[in-house]
Amino acid sequence: MSSRRHFLVSGLGLPVIASASRSASPEPQTPRTPSSGPVFQYRTLGKTGLKVTAVGFGCMITSDGSVVERAADLGITYFDTARGYQGGNNERMVGAALKKKRNAITLSSKTHSKTKEEALQHIDISLRELGTDHLDIWYLHNKTSPADITDDLIEAQQIAKKAGKIRFAGVSTHKGQAELIPFLAKHPQIDVILSAYNFTLEPAVAAAIEQAAAAGKGVVGMKVMAGGFRTVKPDDPAYAKLHRDGGLLAALKWVLHNPNIGTTIPSMTDNEQLDENLKAMAQPFGPAEEKILAERLERIAPLYCRTCGRCDGMCRQGLPVSDVLRILTYADGYGQFALGRERFRELAPAHAGVRCGSCPGCTVECPYGVRVAQRVARAQELFA
Repeated sequence: MSSRRHFLVSGLGLPVIASASRSASPEPQTPRTPSSGPVFQYRTLGKTGLKVTAVGFGCMITSDGSVVERAADLGITYFDTARGYQGGNNERMVGAALKKKRNAITLSSKTHSKTKEEALQHIDISLRELGTDHLDIWYLHNKTSPADITDDLIEAQQIAKKAGKIRFAGVSTHKGQAELIPFLAKHPQIDVILSAYNFTLEPAVAAAIEQAAAAGKGVVGMKVMAGGFRTVKPDDPAYAKLHRDGGLLAALKWVLHNPNIGTTIPSMTDNEQLDENLKAMAQPFGPAEEKILAERLERIAPLYCRTCGRCDGMCRQGLPVSDVLRILTYADGYGQFALGRERFRELAPAHAGVRCGSCPGCTVECPYGVRVAQRVARAQELFA
């Protein structure tokens, strides 16, 4: 019950507080209904001037280009991919699907590169694979601290911008947001911040996002479904019912309830998920959603890592615990085993070779109740 109480007080209330503090926002969030089809809500990404739908499309795990194409036809205007997704094939698929709509949408991609030279190679490859002459936003991907934002990488973005290959420069972050986002909010050469943000995260993340929005940065929310987890156990009818009652939709509504979020990039693999997510722009967040998310949090608490960083350095074998748990979520939460295995193989050899069974006992304690030893051992069993 304590986790439920903490969630309701510290989690669900945050967007309401943020909304009150920004009630005079110059960008009204006015829904628009096409002649037929879903209702759309538009927001502007900070000082970029890019006007996008509040629900965008995260293409990372999408393999069916027809779903991406239909999303654009229906009216979604923000699409996100990355150089490394699906071994580079994701950019090619996204480019083909959006070819006819390129001038009507905002397109972003990312680079995992740690050097200026490789980053500049990546932007050229991304443009070629996407079949476009520019990206609207190009992110330095998966950064966790100000030290990751090197002068070389910033220079690469500025070179690409001056060459007309990108319009705006961004940074994406899965963890460490409370430290990194305020740094990015003050960085004059960063235009957009792509951050993990969902109903499970600590209040400090929402506060950092509000600071960035106040500084004129565009903020894009990812990991908005808190790991997906469409099923916790195949034989758990109560959790299946929770999803039928709108568990994932409630999570997306919670994120959209925060006016500091410019758009979101939930993953969508089929038209059923696309249609479900589009409802978030037309339906309000209220007490019914609070109840659903409180129940959902209790069920996923043993499974879902909130990337708070408090376990850093706890593992006696030096494992990057939160990274391993995030990798496992690709398989267990989103049903993407191949992606999880691919990311696991990107771990340093010393980490990939660790086996929790060789430890006399786990030294990692999660303040939110994640069964760390059990979850990490499962990742090793699945991917190693």
